[in-house]
Amino acid sequence: MPQDADSDPDQREVDAFLSRQRLITRRRFVSQAVGGTALAVLGYYGLIDDGLTREARAQTLRDGRPRLPPGQRVIRRLRPMGGTPGDPSVENLRIRVYGDVERPYELTFAQLLELGVVTRRVDVHCVTGWSVLGARFEGVPVRALAERAGVRPSARHVIFEAPYGYTANVPLREALAPDALLSHRLDGAALERDHGGPLRALVPSLYFWKSAKWVTGVHFTGRDAPGYWERRGYHNHGDPWREERYG
Repeated sequence: MPQDADSDPDQREVDAFLSRQRLITRRRFVSQAVGGTALAVLGYYGLIDDGLTREARAQTLRDGRPRLPPGQRVIRRLRPMGGTPGDPSVENLRIRVYGDVERPYELTFAQLLELGVVTRRVDVHCVTGWSVLGARFEGVPVRALAERAGVRPSARHVIFEAPYGYTANVPLREALAPDALLSHRLDGAALERDHGGPLRALVPSLYFWKSAKWVTGVHFTGRDAPGYWERRGYHNHGDPWREERYG
């Protein structure tokens, strides 16, 4: 289980890495987005599409919710949010599947794909206020990994793990949804490194920070463990339609 950020040496490595990258913190970016500054910057660079935003606001999902969650505006392409840690080689990638399961195991990238690749067109929503509609992700359903592992009834959460001790926690029900993947391709091309390649989680029902980049582990657990951003004040669940941005 991840430890408290103040006492976890892996967590200090994450902090040092992000500091070296000179990233704007998400909290600052979100506060700017609320005031319009961050979205104005995206608009300046021609990423925001007001026409697509108006169309999306007029549309509804099958369950009756608006297609575009509150506070979101549509951009034309996925916006990377910085950082390229770890080994980019698919030959060296190992995915550990473990926790409250009957059969823990480890997979190479090639073995992962043998579980069955599917294609999903989904909308993704960033906590900073932008959304991308109809992105075509390819990957292996998290459900397929769960079935191979034999997840125990005691499991309630999935913790996606990435380099430098980074984690993102997701309720089991949402992690096992048909559109929740470990994804390796986007819009017909291999997932770029700054988009999380070679492998990222995809949980489109939640804000995009829950779709952890550079995934190396899938931990099924009965005990929730708030991840990197959750421990820094972000909402533990992250439902875009409820605007669960902060805890």
